Amino acid sequence: MTHSALPTRHDFLHDLVAQILDEAKRQGASQAEASVSEGKGLSVTVRLGEVETIEFHQDKGLGVTVYFGQSKGHASTSDFSADAIRETVRAASTIARHTAADPFAGLADPALLAREIPDLDLYHPWDIDADDAIELARRCEEAARGADRRISNSEGASLGSGEGLAVYANSNGFLGAYRSSRHNLSCSVIAQDAQGGMQRDYWYDVARDAGSLADPETVGRIAAERTLRRLDARKLSTRRAPVLFENQVAASLLSHFSSAISGSSLYRKTSFLLDALGTPVFAPGIRIYEEPHRLRGLGSAPFDGEGVATRNRDLITDGVLQSYLLDSYSARKLGATSTGNAGGAHNLTLQPGELDFPALLKRMGTGLLVTELIGFGVNNVTGDYSRGAAGFWVENGEIQYPVEEITIAGNLRDMYRQIAAVGADMLIHGNTGSPSILIEEMTIAGA
Repeated sequence: MTHSALPTRHDFLHDLVAQILDEAKRQGASQAEASVSEGKGLSVTVRLGEVETIEFHQDKGLGVTVYFGQSKGHASTSDFSADAIRETVRAASTIARHTAADPFAGLADPALLAREIPDLDLYHPWDIDADDAIELARRCEEAARGADRRISNSEGASLGSGEGLAVYANSNGFLGAYRSSRHNLSCSVIAQDAQGGMQRDYWYDVARDAGSLADPETVGRIAAERTLRRLDARKLSTRRAPVLFENQVAASLLSHFSSAISGSSLYRKTSFLLDALGTPVFAPGIRIYEEPHRLRGLGSAPFDGEGVATRNRDLITDGVLQSYLLDSYSARKLGATSTGNAGGAHNLTLQPGELDFPALLKRMGTGLLVTELIGFGVNNVTGDYSRGAAGFWVENGEIQYPVEEITIAGNLRDMYRQIAAVGADMLIHGNTGSPSILIEEMTIAGA
């Protein structure tokens, strides 16, 4: 079976959303919006050289939201037949008629809708069959398992490839569509030291274009290296010290920030950055921006989930908060304007600094390098931060030994202001891109 390119379906899906909107109008809705998507993909997993899973998927779905005045109802289905469309719109309409009016409900401001749909080069289908996918995954795992005799077991290597087409339209005259693809390769292995202690780690790569993926041997080798370096881990006594978040985990600090400036957190007053607009939130010199029009970006989109035009913009400039992340509803609740973030931020990025990773270690001197975070202990209301961690103890700018079973704690409000340095080692493995981040001091709870 060949994982071929998705057939051209633009016209069919365009007609489908038009049918949905017409049906909503026929049933009495004053406003309506509809989204339709189709996708297909292949994923395989190999463990210890043997095929563990092969999955082909082909998905489709439509959703419709109707407004009767300012009462809202939503329903969805995976059936594209005319009868199903009528029933789905009827279900949404019934919900709306039994829902209290919300003065902030409604479609996006027509003046904000995207008038042009730029080509962001997001669609690169991969014509790969299951046998070739298995071979690539097997090569990846073999590279990891063969890297060192201490690699004692494997959790497997996986390859996934998918593509899709999404269409959104509303009764204010907006109609937009774009194709996208996403491909990934990952590997996770287990190593054992002479005393029988075991450690695991992993590595992966993901891209819109399969040609941009790291080769299987590289992914496997990095997975092995990251696992081996964790052997003979020790515990630390409780202390306060500088903490360096490796780029792989530093992106989570940006995710907490985006959650805190999202409209829903703000109007519900569940954010530690409430009323922080225009004030210093990060250390001086820090710049954080979103770049929805980045070519081939994993978080790129020409318009948001409501058809509002997206644009590249700063969220933090020289440490100062410039903007929130708002959809139409949250913007109205806050007396503001949508920022084109229905669905979240797009390619949230911390601008890298000038220090390479060895220079960052030298800058820290003595402290903790965090390479893995465990669990979730972040309070979005207060900013209190406490997470399990593993990594390495560093002295005089040199890694001394791996550490495990520790907890790092602080408050995000303080952590952001106490960023001492940002590395040059940018890593983008999804919708968020970050270099390594050095925090001046945190509490490290250990033995």
